[in-house]
Amino acid sequence: MAQFNNSRQGIISLIFISIVSIIAIRLFVLQNVESKYKMMASDQAIFRKVVYPARGILFDRKGKPVLFNEVVNDLWVTPAKLPKNFDTLNFCNITSLDTAFFRKTLRKIIVQNGRERAAIFAKELPPQMIARLQERIFEFPGFELQERSIRKFPYNGGGLMLGYLGEVSEDKLKEERYMSYQQGDYTGINGLENNYEEILRGQRGVSYILRDVKNRPQGPYNDGKLDTAAVAGKNMQLYLDAELQAYGEKLMQNKLGSVVAIDPQTGGILAMVSSPGFDPNELRGPDRGKKFYELFTDPRKPLLNRATQALYPPGSTFKPLTALVALDEGVITPSFGYPCGGAYYACGRPIRCTHAGGGHAANLRLAMANSCNAYFCHIYRLAVDAAKWGGVEKGQQHWYDYMKAFGLGHPVGVDIPYEKGGLIPDSAFYNKRYKGVWNTCTTVFIGMGQGELQLTPLQMANAMALIANKGTYYIPHFVKSIDGDSTHPALKKYLEPHRVAKVSDTAFAAVIRGMQDVVEHGTGKVAQIPGIEVCAKTGTVENVVFINGEKIKLQNHSMFVAFAPRENPRIAIAVCVENAGYGATWAGPVASLMMEKFLNDTVQAKRKFLEDKMFNANLITRMTYVLDSIQRKKDRERELRKDSLKQFNLIMEKAQTEEKYQLFLKYYNQFYNRKKK
Repeated sequence: MAQFNNSRQGIISLIFISIVSIIAIRLFVLQNVESKYKMMASDQAIFRKVVYPARGILFDRKGKPVLFNEVVNDLWVTPAKLPKNFDTLNFCNITSLDTAFFRKTLRKIIVQNGRERAAIFAKELPPQMIARLQERIFEFPGFELQERSIRKFPYNGGGLMLGYLGEVSEDKLKEERYMSYQQGDYTGINGLENNYEEILRGQRGVSYILRDVKNRPQGPYNDGKLDTAAVAGKNMQLYLDAELQAYGEKLMQNKLGSVVAIDPQTGGILAMVSSPGFDPNELRGPDRGKKFYELFTDPRKPLLNRATQALYPPGSTFKPLTALVALDEGVITPSFGYPCGGAYYACGRPIRCTHAGGGHAANLRLAMANSCNAYFCHIYRLAVDAAKWGGVEKGQQHWYDYMKAFGLGHPVGVDIPYEKGGLIPDSAFYNKRYKGVWNTCTTVFIGMGQGELQLTPLQMANAMALIANKGTYYIPHFVKSIDGDSTHPALKKYLEPHRVAKVSDTAFAAVIRGMQDVVEHGTGKVAQIPGIEVCAKTGTVENVVFINGEKIKLQNHSMFVAFAPRENPRIAIAVCVENAGYGATWAGPVASLMMEKFLNDTVQAKRKFLEDKMFNANLITRMTYVLDSIQRKKDRERELRKDSLKQFNLIMEKAQTEEKYQLFLKYYNQFYNRKKK
């Protein structure tokens, strides 16, 4: 029995010794080997500071920065770390903040983020406040200054194209793309900033700072061995010409519309103007929200990128494409003429032409130079109604396939987000609209660029690049290289040419000659540049809007497309000036001046009068008047509805008898009939 007790005592002693030994060894490891646990245990003495990297810089084609960084400081707070005896008054005196603002902001942060999570208390502090806080931040446990970079736009423009930064929203944090982000981080909201976010963003770093008992920083913890360096985002060189962009924005000031200029040889976008624009530098700082709201509610829609998101019937700028299809299908030759007497009568209703005299459509070149509506309506019908298709449905679908190959009816694929695809109607579209009963007289307006067609200015400019290259285009894009690498995987799809294999070089040559005649002898003489062969097409687009079911005819849109020089073209351009009238009056001069500026680096003295006219014209006022009138009408209707609702409620409350109920019905019918009128 004594032997058994001795054995049991030995086992218990061994177990006890083993447990004590394991605990001792683990404590030794935690305190002397695994520094990260030691650091966590010393959280009050060691501050973990996130180091935000500098975002990549954007340079134009000549190496000029168009978007770079400025360092600012945000004030962060962790509510759980604020002591109960926090000196709010002293803090507000140092920061020049109101105590009511302090309490309101802190409550909002706690409600939205909880007490344990750090959040931004104040953004982009002014230098004076930063200087005061840096000296005394140790007096306010729970508050920390955090450096980050904000974007600076030296040209004060191009916000929709270059993009701007904004704080990551709670909804975005749930998306897979933003899994590595946290509350308070910034991301690209639009433009190139958004599309190339992962490349421009860089990689965050972390530094550990040792603090004394009074919360004052004493230097890097453990000689900085645990720190990880921030990796800056990659720089990008663009095809964009900053001077041309600024020049285009000046030409388009006080106008509604857009300009897109492309290098046909590469698809590189040289300029993209959307007017009215805004200064993207204003979308930062404490007043960012207020400024964004002003832009968002502006009836002129400055946040709409009209170059990639606004849709227009292309008007006569579409006629070169109509001609290409007819030539390639063999239903006409360049010598084909049409006896236009001032209108197209073959579909039972006259479609007016701007020329009444005979001979202005005796062949393709003359018809193109004079922009004969009858000619292009007719050759569209010839292409779609060709006997080989066996019916209008197959013919229209074949025509649609041409347009799709030309890069129309779908997003082209530009490297900024939210591009619209426009509308190219196919047979299914017309079958649905007309319940299967239609023919080319139903769709005839397409031949002259009207009807159901809807294109973006980017698509129009790309179509010019395709014609300039005689059947080849590259997806329009801004970025030329990433950190000097023009073959970066993100740019691969922009290096591949898209070839329209069907259309012959002969067809392209005939259309190009006709477009040259537009400038030399026809409707686009305003685009003549001495010493340069310019090929172009004017367009005057009917502009009808429907408001509350009411059809309102507004001033026509002014359109112009072109490329130059004719041989080895260097620029293709599309210009739209909304509610401005004839294509040659407003869009033509803008396009011509921009081409001359790009090709010659200057504008000749004898054309300065045209430049001054574009600089000083204010075409936005008449449209603003229309918009204001429409808004006033809507406001009146809204007030009428409110007053009527009050009266309805009053009558309903008193409608206790049949007599009063009949009175209610009478009033309701009177109001309803007045609203219909």
